[in-house]
Amino acid sequence: MALRIPQLQRFFYSHYFFGGLRQAIGVLLPAILMGGLFNRYDIGMTAALGALCVAIIDQPGGPRRYRTNEMLGGIVLGSLTVAITGMASLNPLLIWLIVPLLCFALSILTVFGKRGGLIGFACLLLMTLTMHTPLQPQQVLGHTLYSMLGGVFYFIFSFCLSSVLWYRIEQQALSVALFATADYMAARSRFYDVATDLDANYRQLIRTQADMTDKHQAARDMVLRELPKGHGRGDHHRVTLLNIFVDMIDLLDNLVATHTDYATLRQRLPDSDIMLFCRDALYKLSISIGRVALNIARNKQVKERSSVKAELRAIEYELEHFRRQGLDTHEPEVYALLVQVLRRLRNAAKSIDRMAEQTQRGTTEASVNLRLNKSLLPFLSRQELRFGMLTSNFRLSSPHFRYALRVAIAVIAGMGLTAVLGLFMTQEGMTVTLAGHSYWIILTILIVMKPGFALTRQRNGWRLTGTLIGCALAFVLFNLTHNLGIYFAVLVVAYVLGSSLVQLNYTVSAIFNTLFVLLAFHFLSPGTNFVIGERAVDTVIGCGLALLCSYILPWWERSYMDPLARAAKAANQEFLKSGLHYAALRRTQLGQGLLPAAPQAKQDAELEEADFALRLARKNVHITFGNFAAAFYRMMGEPVSHQKDVPELNNLLIQNHVLASQISAAVPILATLPVVPDGVQKMLDAISQLLSDQDATPPASIETEGELATLAYPLKQMAKAAQLIRKEMRGLENVRAVPAKT
Repeated sequence: MALRIPQLQRFFYSHYFFGGLRQAIGVLLPAILMGGLFNRYDIGMTAALGALCVAIIDQPGGPRRYRTNEMLGGIVLGSLTVAITGMASLNPLLIWLIVPLLCFALSILTVFGKRGGLIGFACLLLMTLTMHTPLQPQQVLGHTLYSMLGGVFYFIFSFCLSSVLWYRIEQQALSVALFATADYMAARSRFYDVATDLDANYRQLIRTQADMTDKHQAARDMVLRELPKGHGRGDHHRVTLLNIFVDMIDLLDNLVATHTDYATLRQRLPDSDIMLFCRDALYKLSISIGRVALNIARNKQVKERSSVKAELRAIEYELEHFRRQGLDTHEPEVYALLVQVLRRLRNAAKSIDRMAEQTQRGTTEASVNLRLNKSLLPFLSRQELRFGMLTSNFRLSSPHFRYALRVAIAVIAGMGLTAVLGLFMTQEGMTVTLAGHSYWIILTILIVMKPGFALTRQRNGWRLTGTLIGCALAFVLFNLTHNLGIYFAVLVVAYVLGSSLVQLNYTVSAIFNTLFVLLAFHFLSPGTNFVIGERAVDTVIGCGLALLCSYILPWWERSYMDPLARAAKAANQEFLKSGLHYAALRRTQLGQGLLPAAPQAKQDAELEEADFALRLARKNVHITFGNFAAAFYRMMGEPVSHQKDVPELNNLLIQNHVLASQISAAVPILATLPVVPDGVQKMLDAISQLLSDQDATPPASIETEGELATLAYPLKQMAKAAQLIRKEMRGLENVRAVPAKT
């Protein structure tokens, strides 16, 4: 079997590594220039800290325009934070007032989403690093100015680099989305392996799909915001990326529509080789799309591909063997299901072949008409910034308010514990050192604490493990060599990898970030290893305080589950409605409907609008399902006493996935039928009523003649899923209603 692309190779060609390298250069360059040219390492380090604030905001992925606005906002807000903290640093009482207030004010910026949280954290980092060295009043203005200039330098550096290398950045974002698609395909291939556990496969598939949805949205924001304009030097590049993106979405739609009753297949065909052939074909296709992703990231043509012709021919042979045995007569639905699997594997192979051909650099026209205008805006993520979003969350029932309050309380506890340690330490030298580096406890608290309990506990373990390993590596390095050149080289590499891995593997990122900080301290204060032990102790204290304070006014994930489940159901309901409308218009346009024909131009416009609505509904299904799945698995990381309705929510998760998959499978078939038979129509009406929370009984049997056999299975699965969704949703509502009555 073909080998998968190594994770290390994927990482070094990803926008994560490119972003980490960009951040490292932009942050370290001011310190290197000011220190090397003017011997002003103090100014250089201050400017580097200002650049670091903006670099934290400059994360890979997402629209470039949004990042530009966010970085400018970070410069302004960060400069204000430095000025306020610097003015308060000499007054112990004032610092005790200002620091918690800043922690609260900057933490509540999470109301503006992930990007708002990044801006708040970046400013909190500047606050923490500013407060550790008290500033004289006459120094505050200069310190603030140097920090702001460092941020401005990084902004200009990043903006210019992104403008020059825009195509490279978009390639890498698309490559990450393709790799996520390859992982999703590999996860689906395991369902055909009878030796694997179905429940474990489902859990892995749902996690993989949620991650893939995020990657696809990031690529969508990149590609669809930079569409071909019909002129300009970069248009053929944009067309290539657009065509590959469209093929990727078509491939995903094709795969999502292949949801199968794997338990039934394993029961009916336990010893059949067709299961192995399907597994191998899908796995090899995932390898092929991985190669496409890698070559797009490397800006190279795809030359080597894994062929699935042998597997497809073997499946055809097995189907012919089943037909001769009468499977198409005795169990027409199972036979039709296997035929559909074969067709979709063929279509997937064709989509991947088209992607590979797009890398040949000969494409000048878009392969589809996507109406390249403002009508594409609904497919893009939008950034809503209203002052009312902030003021409306100043209430105890708001999770963002509770999170900001927890952070402020945890920071007060950290400052108080540091003060107590400073009072009771008997050795003066140790007292000074602890006081000089106590900000590390506060920094650890700010890094570890997240709005959700599960994320805080998870980040706690990652941070603690990474810091301890990083301290151990630094201790070994300091005892192996005293060469400053080696130290600086390790410092640069550590910062690049620490920044690159923060979204991929936080533990490894924490290892490199700890190593970077310890080496930076060694350059500022050489000749002592005590700081290594202090970093480890401070991290343990900070992690402990963060975990304890996470129990203060917690906002458990169970509070989100009901709205997210309803949103997933509503998205599927809209998806079905849009699909049925599109299928009806398609039948009418083909002259196969019962309605009188409208003018051709009007029919084309209506069909195009319906197709657009269907694609938008499908995208919304993926997003709402991803949000539901992510929240559910976060809840599973919380204490058992706060995990509510786990079996019901897990079943809802699976049934929503089944429903979306079967809608994707049924709509294209419905669009090609001459007439919708009565039994099929009654089944569709029953499904719609069930999703509207109305009583309905799906017909026991429907038409299965000819092509209708391929429609019978997805419709029955849709009806079963709709019934279970209604049952579980009503069960959840009844459980919630019981406490209100008692």
